[in-house]
Amino acid sequence: MSSIAGVYYFDQQPVSTGLLETMNCVMAHRSPDGRSIWASDKVGLAHGMLWSTPESLCEKLPLVRSAFVLTSDARIDNRDELMDVLRIDRTDPSKISDSEFILAAYDKWGEDCPEHLLGDFAFAIWDEPKQQLFCARDPMGVKPFVYTRSQKLFAFASEIKALFCLTEVSRNINELRIGQLLMRDIDDPETTVYQDIWRLPAAYCLTIAPGIFRLRQYWKLDSVTELKLDSDYEYAKAYREIFEKAVRVRMRTAFPIGSMLSGGMDSSSIACVARNLLGETSQTKLHTFSTRFESLPEERKRLIDETFYVEKVLETGGFTPHFIDGDQLNPLGDYDRMFHHIDEPFVAPNIYYNWEWYKVANRNQVRILLDGIDGDSTVSHGQFYLAELIHQNQWVLFLKEIRRYSRLTGLSTMSLLWQWGIQSLIPDRLWRILDQQEEHWCPRWKQSGIHADFAKEFNLSKYCHHKITDCYHDAPIRSARALHCLSLHSGLIQYALELADRVSAAWQVELRYPYCDRRLMEFCVSLPADQKFKGGWTRLIARRAMQGLLPEEIRLRLNKANLGINTKPSLLHHERDRIENNLFQINTLQNRYIDIQRVTSIYRKFCDNPLHERDALAIYGMTTLGLWLDSDR
Repeated sequence: MSSIAGVYYFDQQPVSTGLLETMNCVMAHRSPDGRSIWASDKVGLAHGMLWSTPESLCEKLPLVRSAFVLTSDARIDNRDELMDVLRIDRTDPSKISDSEFILAAYDKWGEDCPEHLLGDFAFAIWDEPKQQLFCARDPMGVKPFVYTRSQKLFAFASEIKALFCLTEVSRNINELRIGQLLMRDIDDPETTVYQDIWRLPAAYCLTIAPGIFRLRQYWKLDSVTELKLDSDYEYAKAYREIFEKAVRVRMRTAFPIGSMLSGGMDSSSIACVARNLLGETSQTKLHTFSTRFESLPEERKRLIDETFYVEKVLETGGFTPHFIDGDQLNPLGDYDRMFHHIDEPFVAPNIYYNWEWYKVANRNQVRILLDGIDGDSTVSHGQFYLAELIHQNQWVLFLKEIRRYSRLTGLSTMSLLWQWGIQSLIPDRLWRILDQQEEHWCPRWKQSGIHADFAKEFNLSKYCHHKITDCYHDAPIRSARALHCLSLHSGLIQYALELADRVSAAWQVELRYPYCDRRLMEFCVSLPADQKFKGGWTRLIARRAMQGLLPEEIRLRLNKANLGINTKPSLLHHERDRIENNLFQINTLQNRYIDIQRVTSIYRKFCDNPLHERDALAIYGMTTLGLWLDSDR
């Protein structure tokens, strides 16, 4: 979680070292261990250091090697493999920084180098002979990268605020993005709330030179190839090995390490593996960070509090636990500081929990924090196997699986038949027509309280129509594997990782995600569908692989907590006055974006039932947007 920045003037204008230093300074919270710059005529690169790996303690960036200059925020995980391929001297690997591997890879493979790098990274390389800047971002978007470009210049940084150090970059609002946020349509991987600033999408690289802007996807999952092993045991063994490797490579650090522990299967698996790996090399205990809700009414507490499961993990030993009291937190309690670090309005009602977790980690000198995002997508619950059985005309097996699934979960057999059977038989063309009709008669912008004039000006109905059409055009999906790939390439994951990065950076905590390991994702996607779901059991491969490691109460649980059970009522309890002042006073939000009559109706329904998902999210989104518009941004 270091910071990077750079400027490239196409018109030969020299880059000011003062500008680079200013860009570094506005991201100083990301760089407690030093800042440095490199400039040569029209190009300049900057770096702010957060030591995280042992090798980073002696790393110097920007790194100059021959005709190349690199700035990076990176952790490269396949170092041993690259040492052999790139013929790097193994005499003292502890002195070879990750940035050295990136430059050596670029020297060998050029613009194809990201395909050969495993880990989390955002970097830019100035190639002097080619007079071009080459940039890349890791496959899931763990490391941030935003940029601006014009006929005159290209500039990039880890955070938007650094780009505003350039006088050429305006703060003009991208109002289509405002509409997207109000409709909670946040899967666009490129746009920001500013017209002149974009995000480099995950798994993309970018080549910049005068007259050249080449954006290319360098990696995507294989939706066709299926892994063939001899038995369920072999599949589970292979999963366990790859998962443990994904955790191990993310534990390379010179500092105290911690892990999120919610009590769910993903965070518990990471914590237990990390605890075991830590015990192999030291007597240090693994820090864990959990949330409890001790003062909630019992009917709400049983839906959200996972202390029972957390304690089951902690009882196995080897942990130093830390708890935050979620029921005491105000969802908007520190919103002004969060706005400063996130740089944009955001749709993430539970982000205040993250803020508190990272604050506690910082107080305990934990600099590296393992997190279970996004285990659901990587492992996959696997129910699409049921729809696949339908299209293979395996009706007997389908009905048997439905009955088993119903018995395990308590879900209605009829609802499961409709969801995974009948619906899957409806042609995509008909679904598209039905969705378009629903959008016509009850458009999303109207449900979100958006003003009709604003919706018309930005043609939000046409935008939603195209979204529906693109969805069915891009994914005429009839296989569980294709749907699995689609979920992992969703812009929603990138959005969640970017928000978590901004918030953790405020507390100088680097987040690492074993489930975002490229090898693990590729393995899980390649599995036969019945390794993910069978006998009514979801996430089957992980349940089998974690036997003997996880407490059985966790390995076999089928439900998980919903943090929104606390967030939505807490929002009303703590912030009713601020919500009403924001929504119902004449301000930018009301004048430009929202319809006060519709918002009044939505707010009344929210007050009557704070747990209603759509109304609560609409009020949260409008409130945070209004606060952002009125803030000193």
